[in-house]
Amino acid sequence: MSADQELGILARRRIEAGVIKPIYETLCAHLGKEQAQSLIGEAIAKTAVEAGRDFAARVPGGADIRSFAELQKLWTQDDALEVEVLRADDGGFSYDVHRCRYAEMYREMGLAEIGHLLSCNRDHGFIEGYDPRVELTRTRTLMSGGACCDFRYEVKADAKT
Repeated sequence: MSADQELGILARRRIEAGVIKPIYETLCAHLGKEQAQSLIGEAIAKTAVEAGRDFAARVPGGADIRSFAELQKLWTQDDALEVEVLRADDGGFSYDVHRCRYAEMYREMGLAEIGHLLSCNRDHGFIEGYDPRVELTRTRTLMSGGACCDFRYEVKADAKT
């Protein structure tokens, strides 16, 4: 299935959040918020790496930074993100997100306190699974109150040689 045929990530996250919300609430009631968030975060991180591997396996000729950049249309589909691309070449893919409907959606669903676990924390695991030669650096997110999300994907120096 091509990226154009995939269900947008915003739609996926809404469905997932609807399922996770009562699980999270139950975990909080039995274990407390800290333990509930730890468990949700751990589970989501695992699925992110697996998702990255699954997406990479579909790339003819193998995954790389350029094919990863092409996938971004899934995350921006349905006007989910307002993005300013700063760099897109063989060495890296960098962009800033100025509006995040994922964060808005989690707030509307009463899940703002775990929105970072449900979306933001997936980003590092996804690229690890997709192409371990690429590293993500991000210093702020809209979800955590930053002015923007600063995504800086860089092909590791030892992978360039």
